[in-house]
Amino acid sequence: MAPMKLYGWVVSPWMARVLVCLEEAGAEYEVVPMSRSGGDHRRPEHLARNPFGEIPVLEDGDLTLYQSRAIARYILRKLKPELLGDGGLKQSATVDVWIEVESHQLEPVVLTIVVNCILAPYIGRERDQAAVDESLGKLRALLPVYEARLSASKYLAGDDVTAADLCHFGFMRYFMATEYAGIVDAYPHVKAWWESLLARPSVKKVIAGMPPDFGFGSGNIP
Repeated sequence: MAPMKLYGWVVSPWMARVLVCLEEAGAEYEVVPMSRSGGDHRRPEHLARNPFGEIPVLEDGDLTLYQSRAIARYILRKLKPELLGDGGLKQSATVDVWIEVESHQLEPVVLTIVVNCILAPYIGRERDQAAVDESLGKLRALLPVYEARLSASKYLAGDDVTAADLCHFGFMRYFMATEYAGIVDAYPHVKAWWESLLARPSVKKVIAGMPPDFGFGSGNIP
């Protein structure tokens, strides 16, 4: 069977979400590197894969998928379904809940912080501190919800890692590279959860391709 193909740039937090699931699932895959600065995602051949011109895109045989959470679910459903919750309907529903929380509550908040604190100087934008402060306020309101959940179980959907945890990795990686990472210190269960994710071989492998400055500082711009 031919390996899966994953199109994109490995520094992307959306790409990382898929990569860590591929690694956890033990999948055979190859990354097809693309250049954002070169506009590869806007070329006709990529628009044929994803009409929205975004990454990542996964090809598995004659199946083409986009949207990182959908790709992650597909990979795990095919190769390691226990990471979607093998404890029955209740656990699988809990996995879904926390994937949705990450999507609708955490990512929008952390994205604003990461863009302004890490990317802005490199892409010719002024840092919008008011937007950062507003997002930090939202994050400080959100983290107690995570702390409460993680005080009841080691991971978000129980005592074993699941897709719910893995889907948080990409954006948390970059938030924890900002000057505001210390906010997490006030939430010991959240901090322990994050440290346990960092210790996973899959995360160690993927994070190696995710420099804190997205590669801009070294000139390795995707």
